[in-house]
Amino acid sequence: PEFTGFRLVNGSTTCEGRVEVHVLGTWGTLCASRWDLLDAHVLCHHLNCGFAESVPRGGHFGRGSGPVWRDSFHCKGTEAHLGECPVTALGASPCSHENDAAVICSGPAGSTSLRLVGGGSRCDGRVEIFQHGTWGRVWDDQWGMQEASVVCRQLRCGEAEAAYSPPKAERGTGPVGLRGVRCAGHEATLTLCNTSLPESAPVTGILADVGVVCWGSRQVRLANGPGRCAGRVEIYSQGSWGTLCDDGWDLPDAAVVCRQLGCGGAVEAVGSAGFGEGSGQIWLDNVNCSGAEAALWDCPAGSWGQHDCGHKEDAGVVCS
Repeated sequence: PEFTGFRLVNGSTTCEGRVEVHVLGTWGTLCASRWDLLDAHVLCHHLNCGFAESVPRGGHFGRGSGPVWRDSFHCKGTEAHLGECPVTALGASPCSHENDAAVICSGPAGSTSLRLVGGGSRCDGRVEIFQHGTWGRVWDDQWGMQEASVVCRQLRCGEAEAAYSPPKAERGTGPVGLRGVRCAGHEATLTLCNTSLPESAPVTGILADVGVVCWGSRQVRLANGPGRCAGRVEIYSQGSWGTLCDDGWDLPDAAVVCRQLGCGGAVEAVGSAGFGEGSGQIWLDNVNCSGAEAALWDCPAGSWGQHDCGHKEDAGVVCS
């Protein structure tokens, strides 16, 4: 169906609540079974409510009325609104109002909101700060992991993985919002760091845009398979997509990937580049999941990016 409106209902603020959608002239709800944080993030962003903090389950904001739609969105998290996300249209649902999709957003863009732009997720990219009603760039000459860790924490994106200066082609063009930032690393927000470098202070390097990559930017996808739920396992990390090695790759490992993607259980753990050879980095080797982990990178494995493999050993999965 054509979704013609979205709203959040029954929360204590306008930026949390049960997700209601307008379809064919009627307000209804969405089944929560495929609703995830990336979908919720796009909705929060679209409603000018910051980012998604959580997706509470099962009637947290009361029961809706009207139809329940079981259409599932497959957002990357960088789309401007849900209408841009790929959608699997399944129509009206046997799902009950006990399981209505919901979201708690961080709240409207305040005086010190941050965002990361130009990355592959909401948790990596060039840093921008919202001040005086407009988004500005952050310029620095000594940007490092202490500053990056504050940005990642403020955005609830986990630990900082890298701090970098974007290449010329990816630099911003807007006004400069902050110039020179020195953090100890424990501050709650970037504006609590020492950002008041006097104009006369000697600048040791060249002031330029800054970027960060946080742990929260890590994503997983299946490539080169017959559908969304089978293929070569690819991981997005440190700003690029790569693969993992099939040493010790087995069903409990595959089960974690399938669950992470909302693809049911694992039918097969595929080795020896069964879905073709990937390219780029090989991010993980000797993965040894129990099967209960929430994400692939929570499993015991070799050091990140350390391996003795070639792409002919790329791992894949078939999910149920």
